[in-house]
Amino acid sequence: MTGDPYGRDVLAARARARPVDPEVPAEPGLLVHHRASRFTGTLVRLEAGSAVLRNARGQERLFPLAPGVFSVDGRRVTLVRPRPAPPSAPARTASGSIAGPRAPARVARAARIYVEGVHDAELVEKVWGDDLRAEGIVVEYLEGVDHLAEVVREFAPGPGRRLGVLVDHLVPGSKESRLATAVAGPHVLVVGHPYVDVWQAVRPAVVGIPAWPLVPHGRPWKEGVCVALGLADPRAFWRRILGSVRGYADLEQPLVGAVERLLDFLTEPESPA
Repeated sequence: MTGDPYGRDVLAARARARPVDPEVPAEPGLLVHHRASRFTGTLVRLEAGSAVLRNARGQERLFPLAPGVFSVDGRRVTLVRPRPAPPSAPARTASGSIAGPRAPARVARAARIYVEGVHDAELVEKVWGDDLRAEGIVVEYLEGVDHLAEVVREFAPGPGRRLGVLVDHLVPGSKESRLATAVAGPHVLVVGHPYVDVWQAVRPAVVGIPAWPLVPHGRPWKEGVCVALGLADPRAFWRRILGSVRGYADLEQPLVGAVERLLDFLTEPESPA
Protein backbone atom coordinates (compact mmCIF):
# COMPACT_ATOMS: atom_id res chain seq x y z
CA MET A 1 0.00 0.00 0.00
CA THR A 2 1.44 3.35 -0.99
CA GLY A 3 0.68 6.88 0.10
CA ASP A 4 -1.62 7.99 2.88
CA PRO A 5 -4.79 5.85 2.90
CA TYR A 6 -6.67 8.46 4.95
CA GLY A 7 -5.09 11.90 4.61
CA ARG A 8 -6.27 12.88 1.15
CA ASP A 9 -9.81 11.68 1.72
CA VAL A 10 -10.02 13.49 5.06
CA LEU A 11 -8.73 16.77 3.61
CA ALA A 12 -11.06 16.48 0.63
CA ALA A 13 -14.02 15.84 2.95
CA ARG A 14 -13.13 18.88 5.04
CA ALA A 15 -12.90 21.04 1.90
CA ARG A 16 -16.29 19.82 0.75
CA ALA A 17 -17.86 20.42 4.18
CA ARG A 18 -16.49 23.96 4.66
CA PRO A 19 -19.47 26.34 4.51
CA VAL A 20 -19.36 29.24 2.12
CA ASP A 21 -19.56 32.56 3.92
CA PRO A 22 -22.56 34.60 2.77
CA GLU A 23 -21.76 37.76 0.86
CA VAL A 24 -23.09 41.02 2.27
CA PRO A 25 -22.99 44.30 0.31
CA ALA A 26 -20.64 46.76 2.01
CA GLU A 27 -23.14 49.59 2.37
CA PRO A 28 -22.19 52.70 4.40
CA GLY A 29 -23.90 52.61 7.79
CA LEU A 30 -23.64 48.84 8.19
CA LEU A 31 -22.48 47.73 11.68
CA VAL A 32 -19.51 45.38 11.16
CA HIS A 33 -17.24 43.35 13.46
CA HIS A 34 -13.68 42.52 12.33
CA ARG A 35 -13.16 39.03 13.77
CA ALA A 36 -9.38 38.93 14.08
CA SER A 37 -8.89 42.33 15.75
CA ARG A 38 -12.31 42.37 17.48
CA PHE A 39 -12.80 45.91 16.25
CA THR A 40 -16.48 46.81 15.81
CA GLY A 41 -17.66 49.86 13.99
CA THR A 42 -19.92 51.38 11.40
CA LEU A 43 -18.80 51.01 7.82
CA VAL A 44 -17.94 54.52 6.64
CA ARG A 45 -16.64 53.95 3.12
CA LEU A 46 -14.65 51.66 0.86
CA GLU A 47 -11.07 52.48 -0.12
CA ALA A 48 -9.13 50.49 -2.73
CA GLY A 49 -10.48 47.07 -1.77
CA SER A 50 -10.67 47.81 1.95
CA ALA A 51 -13.41 48.83 4.36
CA VAL A 52 -13.08 51.79 6.70
CA LEU A 53 -14.83 51.17 10.05
CA ARG A 54 -15.49 53.82 12.68
CA ASN A 55 -16.21 52.77 16.28
CA ALA A 56 -18.34 54.50 18.92
CA ARG A 57 -15.36 56.66 20.03
CA GLY A 58 -14.82 57.99 16.53
CA GLN A 59 -11.71 55.88 15.82
CA GLU A 60 -11.33 54.68 12.24
CA ARG A 61 -9.50 51.58 11.01
CA LEU A 62 -8.91 50.11 7.57
CA PHE A 63 -9.46 46.36 6.92
CA PRO A 64 -9.06 44.47 3.62
CA LEU A 65 -12.21 42.98 2.10
CA ALA A 66 -10.93 39.40 2.50
CA PRO A 67 -13.32 36.42 2.56
CA GLY A 68 -14.82 35.60 5.95
CA VAL A 69 -12.89 38.15 8.02
CA PHE A 70 -15.97 40.10 9.19
CA SER A 71 -19.18 39.28 10.97
CA VAL A 72 -22.52 41.04 10.79
CA ASP A 73 -25.27 40.35 13.33
CA GLY A 74 -23.11 37.57 14.77
CA ARG A 75 -22.70 35.79 11.40
CA ARG A 76 -19.38 35.32 9.67
CA VAL A 77 -19.64 37.02 6.28
CA THR A 78 -17.67 38.26 3.30
CA LEU A 79 -18.16 41.92 2.54
CA VAL A 80 -18.40 42.72 -1.16
CA ARG A 81 -18.75 45.91 -3.11
CA PRO A 82 -22.43 46.78 -3.67
CA ARG A 83 -23.67 46.14 -7.17
CA PRO A 84 -24.69 49.27 -9.07
CA ALA A 85 -28.43 49.77 -9.15
CA PRO A 86 -30.00 48.86 -12.50
CA PRO A 87 -31.19 51.85 -14.51
CA SER A 88 -34.80 52.58 -13.69
CA ALA A 89 -37.42 53.19 -16.33
CA PRO A 90 -38.41 56.83 -16.66
CA ALA A 91 -41.43 57.79 -14.58
CA ARG A 92 -44.59 58.42 -16.54
CA THR A 93 -47.65 60.55 -15.96
CA ALA A 94 -51.21 59.22 -16.00
CA SER A 95 -51.40 60.18 -19.69
CA GLY A 96 -48.35 58.05 -20.52
CA SER A 97 -46.00 61.00 -21.04
CA ILE A 98 -42.48 60.83 -19.61
CA ALA A 99 -42.55 62.81 -16.37
CA GLY A 100 -40.10 65.69 -16.31
CA PRO A 101 -38.50 67.21 -13.22
CA ARG A 102 -40.85 69.00 -10.87
CA ALA A 103 -41.27 72.60 -11.81
CA PRO A 104 -43.72 75.39 -11.07
CA ALA A 105 -46.83 75.34 -13.24
CA ARG A 106 -46.33 77.33 -16.42
CA VAL A 107 -48.13 80.64 -16.80
CA ALA A 108 -51.40 79.93 -18.60
CA ARG A 109 -51.38 80.27 -22.37
CA ALA A 110 -54.04 82.21 -24.21
CA ALA A 111 -55.07 78.80 -25.60
CA ARG A 112 -57.93 76.92 -23.95
CA ILE A 113 -59.61 73.53 -24.01
CA TYR A 114 -63.39 73.57 -23.62
CA VAL A 115 -65.29 70.42 -22.70
CA GLU A 116 -69.02 69.88 -22.39
CA GLY A 117 -69.46 69.48 -18.65
CA VAL A 118 -67.84 69.21 -15.26
CA HIS A 119 -67.41 65.42 -15.49
CA ASP A 120 -65.50 65.78 -18.76
CA ALA A 121 -63.28 68.42 -17.14
CA GLU A 122 -62.58 66.28 -14.06
CA LEU A 123 -61.67 63.24 -16.17
CA VAL A 124 -59.37 65.21 -18.48
CA GLU A 125 -57.69 66.83 -15.47
CA LYS A 126 -57.15 63.50 -13.73
CA VAL A 127 -55.43 61.86 -16.71
CA TRP A 128 -53.78 64.80 -18.47
CA GLY A 129 -53.38 67.24 -15.57
CA ASP A 130 -49.56 67.05 -15.50
CA ASP A 131 -49.37 67.72 -19.24
CA LEU A 132 -51.83 70.61 -18.99
CA ARG A 133 -49.86 72.33 -16.22
CA ALA A 134 -46.56 71.76 -18.00
CA GLU A 135 -47.94 73.43 -21.13
CA GLY A 136 -49.95 76.14 -19.33
CA ILE A 137 -53.29 75.03 -20.79
CA VAL A 138 -56.52 75.65 -18.89
CA VAL A 139 -59.62 73.43 -19.22
CA GLU A 140 -63.06 75.02 -18.95
CA TYR A 141 -66.53 73.59 -19.56
CA LEU A 142 -69.41 74.72 -21.73
CA GLU A 143 -72.34 73.42 -19.64
CA GLY A 144 -73.63 71.87 -22.83
CA VAL A 145 -72.59 71.97 -26.47
CA ASP A 146 -75.51 74.26 -27.39
CA HIS A 147 -73.42 77.21 -26.11
CA LEU A 148 -70.48 76.40 -28.40
CA ALA A 149 -70.92 79.17 -31.00
CA GLU A 150 -71.37 81.82 -28.31
CA VAL A 151 -68.28 80.65 -26.42
CA VAL A 152 -66.16 80.71 -29.57
CA ARG A 153 -67.28 84.28 -30.38
CA GLU A 154 -66.46 85.47 -26.87
CA PHE A 155 -63.08 83.75 -26.90
CA ALA A 156 -62.17 85.41 -30.21
CA PRO A 157 -59.60 82.86 -31.45
CA GLY A 158 -56.75 84.07 -33.65
CA PRO A 159 -52.96 83.92 -34.02
CA GLY A 160 -51.46 82.98 -30.66
CA ARG A 161 -54.95 82.38 -29.27
CA ARG A 162 -56.10 78.90 -30.19
CA LEU A 163 -59.20 77.13 -28.96
CA GLY A 164 -59.71 73.36 -28.69
CA VAL A 165 -63.09 71.80 -27.98
CA LEU A 166 -63.90 68.25 -26.86
CA VAL A 167 -67.45 67.16 -27.69
CA ASP A 168 -69.43 64.08 -26.67
CA HIS A 169 -71.26 62.01 -29.31
CA LEU A 170 -69.48 63.62 -32.26
CA VAL A 171 -70.78 61.35 -35.04
CA PRO A 172 -71.80 62.18 -38.61
CA GLY A 173 -75.25 63.73 -38.91
CA SER A 174 -75.60 64.54 -35.20
CA LYS A 175 -76.43 67.94 -33.74
CA GLU A 176 -72.93 68.00 -32.26
CA SER A 177 -71.29 67.52 -35.67
CA ARG A 178 -73.30 70.39 -37.18
CA LEU A 179 -72.33 72.75 -34.34
CA ALA A 180 -68.69 71.71 -34.65
CA THR A 181 -68.65 72.39 -38.39
CA ALA A 182 -70.14 75.85 -37.86
CA VAL A 183 -67.29 77.04 -35.60
CA ALA A 184 -64.32 75.25 -37.18
CA GLY A 185 -61.45 77.39 -38.41
CA PRO A 186 -57.66 77.67 -38.56
CA HIS A 187 -57.48 78.61 -34.86
CA VAL A 188 -60.33 76.38 -33.63
CA LEU A 189 -60.21 72.58 -33.49
CA VAL A 190 -63.30 70.61 -32.47
CA VAL A 191 -62.76 66.91 -31.81
CA GLY A 192 -64.88 64.35 -30.06
CA HIS A 193 -65.69 60.76 -29.31
CA PRO A 194 -68.70 58.62 -30.30
CA TYR A 195 -70.00 58.04 -26.76
CA VAL A 196 -73.26 59.55 -25.53
CA ASP A 197 -71.54 60.69 -22.34
CA VAL A 198 -67.96 60.79 -21.08
CA TRP A 199 -68.86 58.09 -18.53
CA GLN A 200 -69.05 55.66 -21.42
CA ALA A 201 -65.48 56.52 -22.45
CA VAL A 202 -64.24 54.78 -19.29
CA ARG A 203 -63.67 51.07 -19.90
CA PRO A 204 -66.49 49.19 -18.12
CA ALA A 205 -64.16 46.61 -16.57
CA VAL A 206 -62.35 49.46 -14.76
CA VAL A 207 -65.63 50.39 -13.06
CA GLY A 208 -66.41 46.76 -12.26
CA ILE A 209 -69.27 46.19 -14.72
CA PRO A 210 -69.30 43.85 -17.75
CA ALA A 211 -70.60 46.53 -20.15
CA TRP A 212 -72.37 49.88 -20.16
CA PRO A 213 -76.14 49.28 -20.16
CA LEU A 214 -78.22 50.07 -23.21
CA VAL A 215 -80.47 53.03 -22.42
CA PRO A 216 -83.75 53.44 -24.36
CA HIS A 217 -83.80 56.38 -26.77
CA GLY A 218 -85.31 59.47 -25.21
CA ARG A 219 -84.36 58.64 -21.64
CA PRO A 220 -81.56 60.66 -19.95
CA TRP A 221 -78.50 58.45 -20.38
CA LYS A 222 -76.98 58.75 -16.91
CA GLU A 223 -80.33 58.19 -15.27
CA GLY A 224 -80.94 55.13 -17.44
CA VAL A 225 -77.52 53.70 -16.61
CA CYS A 226 -78.08 54.07 -12.88
CA VAL A 227 -81.55 52.49 -13.09
CA ALA A 228 -80.17 49.54 -15.06
CA LEU A 229 -77.37 49.05 -12.52
CA GLY A 230 -79.67 49.46 -9.52
CA LEU A 231 -77.98 52.64 -8.32
CA ALA A 232 -79.84 55.54 -6.72
CA ASP A 233 -77.27 58.35 -6.81
CA PRO A 234 -75.60 59.33 -10.11
CA ARG A 235 -73.21 61.65 -8.26
CA ALA A 236 -71.96 58.83 -6.06
CA PHE A 237 -71.56 56.60 -9.12
CA TRP A 238 -69.53 59.28 -10.90
CA ARG A 239 -67.20 59.47 -7.89
CA ARG A 240 -66.77 55.71 -8.17
CA ILE A 241 -66.03 55.97 -11.90
CA LEU A 242 -63.53 58.80 -11.50
CA GLY A 243 -61.84 57.09 -8.56
CA SER A 244 -61.38 53.92 -10.62
CA VAL A 245 -59.43 55.69 -13.38
CA ARG A 246 -55.66 55.57 -12.89
CA GLY A 247 -54.43 56.54 -16.34
CA TYR A 248 -55.05 56.66 -20.06
CA ALA A 249 -55.15 52.84 -20.32
CA ASP A 250 -58.43 52.90 -18.36
CA LEU A 251 -60.09 54.97 -21.11
CA GLU A 252 -61.40 54.06 -24.53
CA GLN A 253 -59.04 54.95 -27.37
CA PRO A 254 -61.37 57.45 -29.14
CA LEU A 255 -61.30 59.73 -26.09
CA VAL A 256 -57.54 59.35 -25.61
CA GLY A 257 -56.89 60.15 -29.26
CA ALA A 258 -59.18 63.19 -29.19
CA VAL A 259 -57.49 64.77 -26.18
CA GLU A 260 -54.03 64.10 -27.59
CA ARG A 261 -55.03 65.83 -30.84
CA LEU A 262 -56.15 68.88 -28.88
CA LEU A 263 -52.89 69.05 -26.95
CA ASP A 264 -50.87 68.79 -30.16
CA PHE A 265 -52.98 71.48 -31.81
CA LEU A 266 -52.65 73.91 -28.92
CA THR A 267 -48.91 73.45 -28.42
CA GLU A 268 -47.54 73.16 -31.95
CA PRO A 269 -45.56 76.23 -33.06
CA GLU A 270 -47.40 78.60 -35.36
CA SER A 271 -46.04 79.29 -38.80
CA PRO A 272 -44.62 82.79 -39.18
CA ALA A 273 -46.97 85.18 -40.94
